[in-house]
Order: sequence, then C-alpha cells, then structure tokens
Amino acid sequence: MPTGTRDDERMSQDDLPKIGAPATRALASIGVTQLDEVADRSESELLALHGFGQRALRILQEALALRGQTMHP
Repeated sequence: MPTGTRDDERMSQDDLPKIGAPATRALASIGVTQLDEVADRSESELLALHGFGQRALRILQEALALRGQTMHP
C-alpha cells in the first residue's frame, strides 16, 4: 500500500509543529495534541507549563498564523 495517502496528509496538517519533547509533553499533560487545540489556550496558560517556553510559544503562534488562527488573549 502506498504511503502518503490523503488521510496521512490531513493528519499531518493537524499535528503540532516540532517544538521539542519537553514542550510537547507539557501540552499533552493538559490534553493538547493538535494545533487547533492550541488556539483554545492562552499564552500565559501555556507559558505556565513546566517545560514550555518562549521558543515553543513562538513556533505555535507562527503555525497558527499560517492557518489564520490565534491564541486566546
């Protein structure tokens, strides 16, 4: 079966960008596993997570901006 099916492409668009293992684990600890779910959170909420910092925040903000989304204030 060929790889790279449409389902794979759709799933990869929803996945979190590469932000590092500690930040990814921090998001998973609050149930955030997809980029759309990040838009439901605030910057201060994410920065309060252990292992999540400014670099991860910037990467996620840029990824959301590419989709025309922002985080909650």
